[in-house]
Amino acid sequence: MRLNENIKIVGRAVILVPYESKHVAKYHEWMKNEELQQLTASEPLTLDEEYEMQKSWRVDEDKCTFLILDRALFEKTGDEIAALVGDTNIFLQSTTEAEDPQGQGTDQLTNSERRTAGEIEIMIAEASARGKRFGWEATLLMLLFGVEHLHIEHYLAITKDSNTRAMQMFERMKFLETKRTPVFREVTFGCTIDESWLGWVKCEVGSYTIEPYHTE
Repeated sequence: MRLNENIKIVGRAVILVPYESKHVAKYHEWMKNEELQQLTASEPLTLDEEYEMQKSWRVDEDKCTFLILDRALFEKTGDEIAALVGDTNIFLQSTTEAEDPQGQGTDQLTNSERRTAGEIEIMIAEASARGKRFGWEATLLMLLFGVEHLHIEHYLAITKDSNTRAMQMFERMKFLETKRTPVFREVTFGCTIDESWLGWVKCEVGSYTIEPYHTE
């Protein structure tokens, strides 16, 4: 997405940066892992295909992607590649494509609501980075960015029913389970944005900044 190609989001423990070609080799190594493939419902790609995917994501106006850096490690080393721990995405879609978070039926939603749904994804690929709340902070920063800059009013999240950590995280973020799809072993959660929820997210995130990012 062009909107975020020249910015980074600096949080307390993580920094979110745009997905650049320099990151592809490490991302490609991550996605060779069968567990990550299963958790993200991804098919393995060749390195050339991964570079093409990165290019397409940069111009896809329906997909916003940030990679996640361990802020402490990056500030210690200055090495983005070494500090990479995962990624987070928002897929923009109409509510007719998404799960209706309120269970009211998409035919009852307004045109505005149909245009403002986003599917949130989070992946902490580095095993050593798990359990440090990087995923928690990165997801909240991304959710807040989506509301404030992509004008999202409804979120959904789809996880594997075996991904207990992700399911518990979204429940703590006040998402509600809306659907189970046993054939795909998937659970869908939904959240409609209101002032109370947004205030809670801002309180959880605390201090953060959006700063210029120097691209390649």
